[in-house]
Amino acid sequence: MPPRRSAREPSGGPTWRDVEPAPVVLLYGPEEYFASQARRRLVMAVREGRGEVEVHELSGKDYTTGSLAMATSPSLFGDARVVVVSELEKMNDEFLAEAIPYVESPDPESVVILHHGGGNRGKRLIDAVKKSRAPMVECKPLKTDRDKTDFVYQTFRADQRRIEPDAARMLIAAAGSDVSELAAACHQLVADGPPTVTDQVVEKYYGGRVEVTAFKVADAAVSGNSGFALRTLRQALDSGVDPVPLVGAIAARVRHIAQVHGRRENPNALAKSLGLAPWQIEQAQRDSRRFSSEALSQVIRSLAAADAQVKGEAQDPVYALERAVLTLSTAGSR
Repeated sequence: MPPRRSAREPSGGPTWRDVEPAPVVLLYGPEEYFASQARRRLVMAVREGRGEVEVHELSGKDYTTGSLAMATSPSLFGDARVVVVSELEKMNDEFLAEAIPYVESPDPESVVILHHGGGNRGKRLIDAVKKSRAPMVECKPLKTDRDKTDFVYQTFRADQRRIEPDAARMLIAAAGSDVSELAAACHQLVADGPPTVTDQVVEKYYGGRVEVTAFKVADAAVSGNSGFALRTLRQALDSGVDPVPLVGAIAARVRHIAQVHGRRENPNALAKSLGLAPWQIEQAQRDSRRFSSEALSQVIRSLAAADAQVKGEAQDPVYALERAVLTLSTAGSR
């Protein structure tokens, strides 16, 4: 059974996880990881259903007249044909002129995969694909924390595994914004980790990364554990960790708290408006109860000063960062 579709995914069409072969399939969006996974799935599905596969790769940018017709012509050996056309966002007029009539009357024995990275170029072709009701897979980047969290949960769910919320957040911090790296981290934990991945498991694999260190420092400071926060911070700095991303990660945690401070809306509705996951809203709301408006303002000013100082406005940036963490950990009520 295909994995459950997230509320963030389009409801009208297949995703890169469950798209099936068709005479024409459109992959739309700039995220290459999703596009490559969709292409891989389609080629494997054709191979499983029809045996040997001829895979032809064309460029919409450098297309020469007649290439699409040649690639979709019957094979001498009767093999199935998959044609992958990339760079549609840069397509030339020759491709556009031939692609539109092809989409309107495609070869039923071939699978033509069109990847358009986004933009207005070739809008007539996109409209023709939509009109033909060919499958369209969105390949959008993971821009928000909620997008990334949904992606992590779906990846684990697809392999009948589970990851706890704190572990997911730590993993996202460790992997950064690169979807390929985040996917690789998920698959490593699925392959090597227990059925339920906890923050301790993520710490074992990725604890040396600056983002994970910032995660631990921020968690301790927000909860009022100044001793552990300062010890962890000093150990990281002594081992050569750059203080600039540390400040940035801690400030992001405080920013979430500031966004929900004093607000009592439903976490799901608030998550949608802020681009966060519901569990992040719930955590930020819990954290925000420790801080008065005045205390939160003090923390934000302290972090802003630390950010400026670690970027060159102070001779002792380590002291500035320690002071900001201490301010955060002592500003709220226990």
